[in-house]
Amino acid sequence: MSGIPSTTSAVDAPVDRGSRTKLRLNASMIIGAILILLIVALALVSFVWTPYGPSAVDPAARLQSSSPEHPFGTDKFGRDTLTWIMYGARITLMVGIVAVGIAVLIGTPIGIIAAVFAQYPWGAWLSAVIMRANDILLAFPALLLAIVFAAVYQPGTGPAMVAVGIAAIPGFARVARSGTMQVLGSEYVRAAKASNRSAPAIAIVHVLPNIAGMVIVQASVAFAISVLAEAGLSFLGLGTQAPVPSWGRMLQESQQFLSTQPLLALWPGLFIALAVLGFNLLGDGLRDRFDPKMEARGNG
Repeated sequence: MSGIPSTTSAVDAPVDRGSRTKLRLNASMIIGAILILLIVALALVSFVWTPYGPSAVDPAARLQSSSPEHPFGTDKFGRDTLTWIMYGARITLMVGIVAVGIAVLIGTPIGIIAAVFAQYPWGAWLSAVIMRANDILLAFPALLLAIVFAAVYQPGTGPAMVAVGIAAIPGFARVARSGTMQVLGSEYVRAAKASNRSAPAIAIVHVLPNIAGMVIVQASVAFAISVLAEAGLSFLGLGTQAPVPSWGRMLQESQQFLSTQPLLALWPGLFIALAVLGFNLLGDGLRDRFDPKMEARGNG
């Protein structure tokens, strides 16, 4: 019956898949950003206000549950758990910033140099040597490097940051090399080579701006790994040392009270999970946003 008008309403019309994809990506980034802002806010507020001092001890109030005076309870020394959570956020962010900064500043140039050398006959072998050395470094996890640094130096936040940063270098080198290889094959780079632009100029003017998105995504993921690595190293006694507050060490000190005071382990574990989840969600959203293939799949 061609004369009967269609009864399909606008509500029943198919929703554009690209719009659904962008909505999902925006949701991931928003949720991740909110979780990260929560951690950053805790760290910033701790510079101007905390319920108690980080070294304030009240033996009469040890191992208390949540109360108006101590919303998150107290530990075995009578220290306020909320105060330690706020101070621990500082250490978490500091370790992440320093570790990721080390990895970005070293790994990204290594990847770019390896990709640029690979374009020349005389540099292909040097590019291969660089990447094989990068693969060897990839075989050394942050924990092993932290043990080495703890044997040479004293265990602490500094050696832990360096160990985590060095362990993250191969990831940035791989990402930078892959992105640089794609950019070097583009038409505008060929035009720049035809106009006798030097390799460093091409790397700075054309390569860096075009791989910045990939590096930012890798930095977000590496930040989440750094948070988890610092907590693990502190839990094992290879990271932040007493009396500096650390979420990982709070977990280590609370394990003997899991049956009687489970909240002692809940709060640091919860904030570690929130920080890792936040940076992972932000990284996933940024990755999909910067990846044109995702948009093409959504519009396909």
